[in-house]
Formats: sequence, structure tokens, C-alpha cells
Amino acid sequence: MLFFAVALYFVLACLISWMLLFPTGRAFVIQTLSGAGARIQRHWQSMTQRRTLRVASINQSGRALVGEARNFLRQHYVICIIGAILLALPPLAAILSGAHTRLSGFQDSTREVNGQVAALLEGEHLAPPPPLPPVAFTTAEVRQERPLIASASRDWGMLRPEFEQRLLLAFRIMKEQHGYDMTLLEGYRGPERQQLLAAMGPNVTNAAAFQSWHQYGLAADSAFVRDGRIVISEKDPWAMRGYQLYGQVAESVGLTWGGRWKLMDLGHTELRVPGVMKRK
Repeated sequence: MLFFAVALYFVLACLISWMLLFPTGRAFVIQTLSGAGARIQRHWQSMTQRRTLRVASINQSGRALVGEARNFLRQHYVICIIGAILLALPPLAAILSGAHTRLSGFQDSTREVNGQVAALLEGEHLAPPPPLPPVAFTTAEVRQERPLIASASRDWGMLRPEFEQRLLLAFRIMKEQHGYDMTLLEGYRGPERQQLLAAMGPNVTNAAAFQSWHQYGLAADSAFVRDGRIVISEKDPWAMRGYQLYGQVAESVGLTWGGRWKLMDLGHTELRVPGVMKRK
């Protein structure tokens, strides 16, 4: 490496001495640089000419297409007007109807709400239970039943107050009357996460972004707690009995229970507030 550096230095010193001491050396260098500059200039001019020709060709083609389109519209204006009207009718009808987006199997519940429960909701503010440690949501059973639940939001503050209080009341009734402790698996769900779950297939969810009440803070997925561990599996008889009771309790406080859907979601409850989920 040292030998190469010394040799390079020697060659450069000789070239510089040759240019400084001999006129022929200076003339050779100047001629070489001039030739290189001329070649670069010719190449640049050639590129500029090709670019100019390409732009002119594109402009000519664009003008030809515009002319053909103008001639077509002039000759077939009646067909074009009829086609535009037919294309505009479906979205216009959808906008004027103002109907809500609903998926099949998501009909509103017609069950009456318990009057005592409604009165309790109006007069008492229930507080969320103490949160479980994050490790409780990463056990083998939880990962098997809900693979992505560890990253879900369990912030009660993201839920709408009217739904939060009904859900907390359902939790209280399950504990006091049936002996089941419950925990929130997932409350608010952003549209990006909803779309991710929908892409996993209908066995996870049929609802795309903004088709789920989770996006509006009006839905929650819940499960049971036994001996400090979350129990989700429907194969557990104790949990299955709990889901049946939970469905009855949830409906008694005015919530819609996912256990009555074609694609059953036994731990899911939601509060359908009119005017919230409108057609997008």
C-alpha cells in the first residue's frame, strides 16, 4: 500500500513538472480538456434535442386525442348524456336515501330494557375495574383464541359514556348475581386495525373499517377471569355457561349481544346509537 502511494505521488509529480516546465505538456493538457469539454457539450445538445422532440411528439399525440374525443362527443352527444345520467343515478340515490350501513345479521334488538337497570344507569356512575397486568393477555390460551388481542386498546376512556356505563353494569351484575369476574379484551378499535382483522377472513370479522361499532367507541369484546387467568375458549363449560348468562345480562341493559349473530361472537356487545354509523 505504501509502495502504491509513493508510486502515485511520483507519477503526479512528474506530470505536474512536465506541465510547468515544458510548453508541449501544457498544450497537451489544454487540448485534452478542450476535447473533453466539446464532447460533453455535443452529448448535452443531443440529449436536449431528443427531449424536445419527445415533448413535441407527446403534445401532438395529446392534441390528436383531444380532437378525437371532441369529435366523438359531437357525433354521439345523446348517448354520452344518457350514460352520464345512468352512472350518476346510483350514488345520487344513495346520498338522498341517507340509509345506514348495515351488514347482514346485524338487525337491531327489539328486546325491552329493564326499567330498574335504566334507572340505575341514570343515577349512578360506575368506575372501571382495576386493569389486569399485560402478561395476562399473552398466555397460550389467549394467543390461541385471539392472536392479536395483546395489542388491542383496553382504554375505558375511549368508549362512549352511555355504552361504558351499560357495559360496567353488565360486569357488576355478572359478578354479584352469577359470580363471574369479567375483563375488557378490546374496546375502541381504529379503522386500520379493523381493516387488518377483516383481511384475516370472515372467521374473524365480516366488518370492514367504519362498519364496526368498535370504531365509534360503542362496542367491546369481553372475557371471564378465573383464578387470575383470562378464560376465552367456548370449549370450557364454565366459560360457555358464562357467555349464555352474559348475553342475557347484556340484553337486559340495552346492549346488542354478538351471540345471536350468524357468525357468533359470544364476548361481543355493542350499543347501537341512531345516526352514528351512517353510510360512507
